[in-house]
Amino acid sequence: MTSAPAVQPDTAAQRASGSSFYLAMRILPKPQREAMFEIYSFCRRVDDIADDGGPRDIRLQQLQRWRGDIDAIYAGTAPAHLDNLARAVRAFDLQREDFLAVIDGMEMDVTADLRAPDFATFDLYCDRVASAVGRLSVRVFGMEYEAGRALAHHLGRALQMTNILRDLDEDAAIGRLYLPREALDAAGIAGDDPATVIASLAIDKACAPVVTRIEHHFAEADKIMAGSPRRPVRAPRIMEGAYRIILERMRARGWRPPRERVRLSRWQFLGILLRYAIV
Repeated sequence: MTSAPAVQPDTAAQRASGSSFYLAMRILPKPQREAMFEIYSFCRRVDDIADDGGPRDIRLQQLQRWRGDIDAIYAGTAPAHLDNLARAVRAFDLQREDFLAVIDGMEMDVTADLRAPDFATFDLYCDRVASAVGRLSVRVFGMEYEAGRALAHHLGRALQMTNILRDLDEDAAIGRLYLPREALDAAGIAGDDPATVIASLAIDKACAPVVTRIEHHFAEADKIMAGSPRRPVRAPRIMEGAYRIILERMRARGWRPPRERVRLSRWQFLGILLRYAIV
């Protein structure tokens, strides 16, 4: 009789191993690496709640429990399963409001499916689900405070907006459409039905203002990283390098259907990793 395989513990590192940025996190010194795994694990768990597809009231309750867990960490009464995250909070002075901002962003997806938000709401969403994660991350990387917050602002938005353009079909399949209302209006696309909008032949024009914003945020992020010590910005450089390739490949492909999903090959990512990993 063949014995069943042993169940492996669900650790933060194992959850992070599925991320495209796992190798970028692996280059960090152990204390920073473990803290980043914990941040990623937190983000993954609340994101899974937002994307679960179950009853909205139950998912809102689950997010509320996470708010309570974050409050408990800062009150010194963290539940045992969050001991490692609490350790990272103490070691790197991670800020409570940034964790709560991430939960706020997930709640935006749970309360109602976002469909053609105005630019202000679009930017707020990107701040909560991406730049807030950046604000946590730059503290772990060891960046100077003001430069770190500015980098989180710009690079977080650039990465998230690139994700939004890459995931048009996947998001539409679950009833979401993140392209801003103003961009759709400028392209002459009425309505907010996700499937109808992304099937429009004017979709390239609707994506163009988002690309312009991404380019602006990448340019600002470059300025910040160029003026910072190299070691603390190694991981952000790797993230930016990967997403720039994804953006350029999407731009070359265009956004009209059918859209083949753009992926970064392992070799391309390793090339970026080698470029920035060694100081």
